[in-house]
Amino acid sequence: MKIVINGGGKICEVLAPTMHEKGHQVSIIEINKSKVDRLVLCMPSQVLLIHGDGCNSDFQRDAGIEDADIFVTTTGADDVNLVSCEIASLVFNVPRTIARVSNPKNNRIFRRMGIEVVSSTTVISRLIEMEVTDGAAHALLSMTQGDLVIVEISLAAKVTSKAPEGRRVADIAQTLPEESLLVAVGDGKNQHLINGNTVLYPGDSLIAVCKQGSEDKVRKVLSQLW
Repeated sequence: MKIVINGGGKICEVLAPTMHEKGHQVSIIEINKSKVDRLVLCMPSQVLLIHGDGCNSDFQRDAGIEDADIFVTTTGADDVNLVSCEIASLVFNVPRTIARVSNPKNNRIFRRMGIEVVSSTTVISRLIEMEVTDGAAHALLSMTQGDLVIVEISLAAKVTSKAPEGRRVADIAQTLPEESLLVAVGDGKNQHLINGNTVLYPGDSLIAVCKQGSEDKVRKVLSQLW
């Protein structure tokens, strides 16, 4: 996956190497020359560094935005983050844009533009990881106040001959991580709220609420039902 990051601050210093280590192609755009010089010293040599304005389409193009999968902007200026995401989305048709938003009052504006709103390095990393990991829990909404996340998890579609037809939620509740809750289940046609007597079947799609960072733990428990 190709990721372009606008903003070479502290978030970028953690995010870019993490994504590179996971095998993603990473480019960084930073307008401040001193920050670029610092990034040269601390970034893997394979990470492309562009000294320029992330709100300028020419510099986005230099960073490889034309075939990027995700554009992430991490500057501390909401206006810069909004404009750079709009360029990435509207000019270069980047399928996914993720922005750091400093002022919660601006969240609605970003979301109306189809921009995913996050406010921490951990959440951004998890969103990207979940996008490229087969069978992972896909984030639907990150809570801006607190550390909860709403996720969608697809249950394994295949069952062995010895597997039971379904599993009651009450029978598996104790195996889920603390502070996680199964909320709804869908079979492709209908959605139902979950209670203890709800029976889960292979191929179902679940909606769960859990602590940020525990999504894969919830997925692992559910993947071992059959």
